[in-house]
Amino acid sequence: MPMHRLTSITIGVPNLRETAEYYLDFGLLPANDEVSSAYSGEQLVDAKEYRFHTVDGGEQLRLVYSPRRRLIQLGIGVEDPDDLGVIASKLARLDLATKQDTTSLIAEDPGSEVQVKVEIADKLAQDPIPWPLTNGPGRFDRLNERADGCLREDKVRPRKLGHVVIGSTDQETSTRFFTDGLGFKISDKVPFLASFMRCSTDHHNVLVQQAPVSYLHHTSWQVDNVDEIGRGATSMLAKDPGRHVWGLGKHFVGSNYFWYLRDPAGNFSEYYSDIDCIVDDQLWTPGVWEGDAGLYKWGPPPPPSFLAPEDLAGLMAGAHGSE
Repeated sequence: MPMHRLTSITIGVPNLRETAEYYLDFGLLPANDEVSSAYSGEQLVDAKEYRFHTVDGGEQLRLVYSPRRRLIQLGIGVEDPDDLGVIASKLARLDLATKQDTTSLIAEDPGSEVQVKVEIADKLAQDPIPWPLTNGPGRFDRLNERADGCLREDKVRPRKLGHVVIGSTDQETSTRFFTDGLGFKISDKVPFLASFMRCSTDHHNVLVQQAPVSYLHHTSWQVDNVDEIGRGATSMLAKDPGRHVWGLGKHFVGSNYFWYLRDPAGNFSEYYSDIDCIVDDQLWTPGVWEGDAGLYKWGPPPPPSFLAPEDLAGLMAGAHGSE
């Protein structure tokens, strides 16, 4: 496929500065000079926008003001201008308008109302990290020393933006937009409810689920391993236990370890590691799962607020009021 990764996202929130401080705690690094110079390790000054980057992915999060929380724009990387032309032709066959220049193309998903920016971008190169030495039955790789996960005290830093989950009022239309229009591949699906789709070798980069209103369910950020998930979440909860949503656990669809937290605007953010990698479409058979059968393999059961966020009624009222 011509696409190769998610480049960035723009999220609109009503409580801009408070939400920005959350993502600094989460481990994202300030990207704009105003934030970098004002950030003292504890607080930010007021600004019209806040931008953040990951260790490997570059600038990947932009926060701006919005009366209600929502995903405003999703960025997707391609290799060259020819890829933009191919995608423009596919979208035209769906009767969808686009804005295009020499380096990017913009279109809107009718179901989720999210603006998608397809742009020429470098492929993401991640250097392999040494796997922590582990001991097991009859195998002792770590001798006479404590485990790395017990000794590390530095702040957990997300390596890249892995995926986003979007609520759509027309899940089938949104799925066609991403697959027939942009060229995403379906990895797994829950009929009439959700589609797990990829634009890279990760199991999924976008999940679109049926919802009564378009909204951002969660963003997901890669860390090195399950120890980093636990360390990151523990640090976040030490500052505010109310941030906890769901975890620690292991998904069935995607196979990744997870821990979900809630930002001050109501968006969920996930630390994840060890997601399925699909490099050959012929060797992967998409699964079809009923209900929440593929949601998790082990861990605590998902709270009702994960499946239906507590502010959903308010989002519906806000969306209706803006029309």
